[in-house]
Amino acid sequence: MIAEDLLDLAPVIPVVVLDDADAAVPLARALVEGGLPVIEVTLRTSSALEAIARIAAEVPDAVVGAGTVVRPEDAERSAAAGARFLVSPGCTSRLRAAMVATGLPFLPGVATASEAIALLEAGITAMKFFPAEAAGGTAYLKSLGGPLPQIRFCPTGGIGPRNAADYLALANVGCVGGSWLTPADAVRNGDWKLIRDLASEAASLR
Repeated sequence: MIAEDLLDLAPVIPVVVLDDADAAVPLARALVEGGLPVIEVTLRTSSALEAIARIAAEVPDAVVGAGTVVRPEDAERSAAAGARFLVSPGCTSRLRAAMVATGLPFLPGVATASEAIALLEAGITAMKFFPAEAAGGTAYLKSLGGPLPQIRFCPTGGIGPRNAADYLALANVGCVGGSWLTPADAVRNGDWKLIRDLASEAASLR
């Protein structure tokens, strides 16, 4: 799988924050059953790597990846845990080299045309646009499509049910990322039906 393929697997990539690794497998199963097989587990908690490992081992239909990759060692540890892709909120040459070294597809984060062009010079054409709403939203992305038509984005940040379809309507957007699919209270209470229903609604956006 290459990074461009990630953008076509589902219209929405759930961005998941897990404080308890025991919730990882039932959560992933609910998302997959709802039609969203690509799952980004953010490295914002101490349980994240274990959660990735459990999903990779026990939910074969899930394509689990690591988000909030900000250090070279994040990339290495995520790959070792079983992540199948990496996502970073921004990108430096050192971080890019570390992600490349894992052999995994990755979506490096950009917020400006200059950042996008720098990655394009390195042969990268699939990127995360972050923070999407704060950085200019759909209007900004549409403007980037003119001079940089070869780049496709997964916008993340401030995206939810009210505006996801607007992003997905853009020619240079392959999918969007969002945390609205896994509300913290639903995860804490084990309300997997709610998460499955939210995933099903999101899967129908394309």
